[in-house]
Amino acid sequence: MRLERMGSFHQTRLSFMRSLLRRMKLEQWRFTRTLWDMDEYGYGRAVYTVRGTERAYSLVAFSHYLADENRSDRVIATAWDATFTLYDGVPSEDDLVRLEQNVPLQEAGRISDSELSLSRANKSVRLWQYVVEKLAAGEQPDHQLVAQTGYLMRTTAVYGSGKFGAADRLSVCTRPEMSGPFQAELLSVWLTRLFSVELVEHVAKAMRPDTAVAIEPALREKIGVGNSTGLGMAPFLVNHPALINNWMMAREQAIARVRAQDSASSEQVRTFIFHFDRARENLANWQSAHPVQQEKLAALEQDFDKMAAYIATESLESDHPWDRFYRWSESKLSVEGQEQLAALILEPYGELVDDLTADMNADEQKTWFIDGAMPVESLLTIIETHCQWAIGVDYSDPENSARFWYISAEKLEPRLGERYQEAGAEYEQPLCIGLHIKQLYIELGRADPTASIAEFLLWHPEHRHTVRRLQRLETCQYAEIRDNLIAENMLPIDLLRCKLSFFGATRFDPRSDRWVRICMYQDAPHPPEWLQTISAEGKHIL
Repeated sequence: MRLERMGSFHQTRLSFMRSLLRRMKLEQWRFTRTLWDMDEYGYGRAVYTVRGTERAYSLVAFSHYLADENRSDRVIATAWDATFTLYDGVPSEDDLVRLEQNVPLQEAGRISDSELSLSRANKSVRLWQYVVEKLAAGEQPDHQLVAQTGYLMRTTAVYGSGKFGAADRLSVCTRPEMSGPFQAELLSVWLTRLFSVELVEHVAKAMRPDTAVAIEPALREKIGVGNSTGLGMAPFLVNHPALINNWMMAREQAIARVRAQDSASSEQVRTFIFHFDRARENLANWQSAHPVQQEKLAALEQDFDKMAAYIATESLESDHPWDRFYRWSESKLSVEGQEQLAALILEPYGELVDDLTADMNADEQKTWFIDGAMPVESLLTIIETHCQWAIGVDYSDPENSARFWYISAEKLEPRLGERYQEAGAEYEQPLCIGLHIKQLYIELGRADPTASIAEFLLWHPEHRHTVRRLQRLETCQYAEIRDNLIAENMLPIDLLRCKLSFFGATRFDPRSDRWVRICMYQDAPHPPEWLQTISAEGKHIL
């Protein structure tokens, strides 16, 4: 639960995108394009409907003209190449008229509880135009160039869970297909991927109808969806301690189960090698201009060489092979490499670990009562046992209290301020958990150790939220990020990468210390091939 390690996580087979794909494959969901109303330039509307075992969901997409001077990935943008909503069911014409009046406006519009998500995307302009021209000429785009970019469209926000009028999480969380974290949003993104491919083919066909060709299936799988994610996502991990505990617990249990295997079959080793080679190929296409990530990528490249040498000389079939490999990595590889290996050893063991995805939810409405009868000395013991990372920090040092989190009045999004350089610290959000724990610890040390927490809080009610969090640590050991979230050297991109890795993202490319670009669903199968032929890569990503 340290930021250095959390900021080095990779997607795993427990990631939410992959669990969604497995469900769709297992239940044989059916996909249809129920509306395609596009002009020759690719502007118009489309609807994709997916039918599961009990319900249907529809991605409603609107494609717009966007002048270059209005193109921006920032949250303050007001226009985009395409906008989307995931409709609960199959929309009527009246629904489409209503949505067309609101969805393109995004934050300035409003959707209803018939919609599960709201999102927008911009084209990767250079790759988009290149692919259009190649397809129009009857040629396939260069595989390497497509693989390096990884997407034709890049989302800049995917909103759900009641935002801007969308259906509240409680209205869908009891549905089996939506019970997992962020399943509606990730279904929307997967269908957005299909839309981006079919839109680029449509534009190419309109340009040169006599010569244009479709993208070949193997290349289709190389096209994912990009995403730009900023500070708005970062506080989620702090504000949902029970949920993040369950994510981490599932991950740690999965790693422990695999490390406990006393042997591996030749087929399991072959599966591991397949994913090892694929991860190495992903690294070859993983680029970043950020110095921190560049350093991590250089270390990971060396780590792959070391792991390859280990694989060539050590048996992966006997004597607790994965535990030996893991222990070796702790002293031989960078943190980035250690986390890459932790993700890879899960790949051959779907039957052993995939069931853990059922435990990655949390009852967010559960009331976490404060145990008022707990003696002060017991809470002190909890802090001294679990929170040395917090009480050992000198928060009077400006370097350790340099930042403050606040909510932007303009966009209602979390932001970071510089405490000693900017005004506004009086609007600080309670995300400096380490500081609050130390403040509580000092006050508890002055109290009667035999007094009850209820008595203590009568005199110090400002510590209620911290007491509640700390008492949860007895049963949720992964509930807290064990680092200083207001330190001068804190990198918000570590928080972003951690959460995005659980989504299933790849190609983490920080554009500053506060926002990052990623790729989603690259190498995954597409709906048109779902019930037909899926490549070896597409099968393995499930």
